[in-house]
Amino acid sequence: MDRQTIAQKFQERILGLLFYPYHSRILQTFTQKWRDRIDRDRSNALEPSTIPFVQREEKILPTSYGGTRVLIYRPDKTLNSSIPVYVNMHGGGFVMGNAEMDDVWCRVIADRANCVVVNIDYRLAPQHKFPTAVYECYEVVKWLVDHPEQFSITPQKVAIGGHSAGGNLATAVCLLNLERGNELPIIYQIIDYAPLDLHTDPALKPSFKDAIPVKMARLFNASYVETEEDARNPLASPLFAESLQGLPDALVITAERDSLAAEGEQYAERLKQAGVKVTYKDYKGMPHGFTHAGDLAVAEHAWHLMCDKLKEAFSESCGPM
Repeated sequence: MDRQTIAQKFQERILGLLFYPYHSRILQTFTQKWRDRIDRDRSNALEPSTIPFVQREEKILPTSYGGTRVLIYRPDKTLNSSIPVYVNMHGGGFVMGNAEMDDVWCRVIADRANCVVVNIDYRLAPQHKFPTAVYECYEVVKWLVDHPEQFSITPQKVAIGGHSAGGNLATAVCLLNLERGNELPIIYQIIDYAPLDLHTDPALKPSFKDAIPVKMARLFNASYVETEEDARNPLASPLFAESLQGLPDALVITAERDSLAAEGEQYAERLKQAGVKVTYKDYKGMPHGFTHAGDLAVAEHAWHLMCDKLKEAFSESCGPM
């Protein structure tokens, strides 16, 4: 038995004994611990050097899971015209966070990319396990496409993206759309330091001092996916998708000092091999979550790259701007 096979069997043993399921009381205790930590960190959250003025409103959109709360951002200069739409999904390990985490940056995207931004406050685990958030976000995008007049959007110009767990969800929505024959006109996807393999034990992924702690990563994964079968489902772990051919063009961002960087790079390479036009950017020396905390200049570079790629995609797509 070679070393790789031994490692794989050890990994599956870990998955069976440790990864699924956590005792609910321990899960709740540790989740609250990390929620408290993130709440403290929010006081140090980055803000753009200039926060543009855009119109923002809160809406509840109908989905099969009940009303889904979204924040809508629109450039003030476009109030009387139809423009493209970008759908955003926040991070938080599938278990915490809200749409407000990305509020100031959604304003930047709306202004710089000249589009409506719909920021989804999707349902969280462990109360709502996989695949709830995937289907909920998909239904939000479908509702937007079916009702473009509600927010004056151009339904042929839809982009989607997210950060960390939100990047996973955005990727999953694109894969689900591919399964359904691309019924939604998603022309671009942004995958920002996303976990794309929830099956591999985090202890077997690259390790860095400032990466997500292994226990924390295991907790996030176990809160979201309930079984090993779920963890291998491409809608939870996009790296397990058999084919990526036909997916929308993509911007894939990774952080060098992030345990998730390798899987992000691997997914970007697989997209390229499938004929998808990909822009891949690895931010050297940066940790997970660098777009929200840390070096403002580097964070703004990443956000501006997202905006510029969105604007480029919208301008290249058919239909009116």
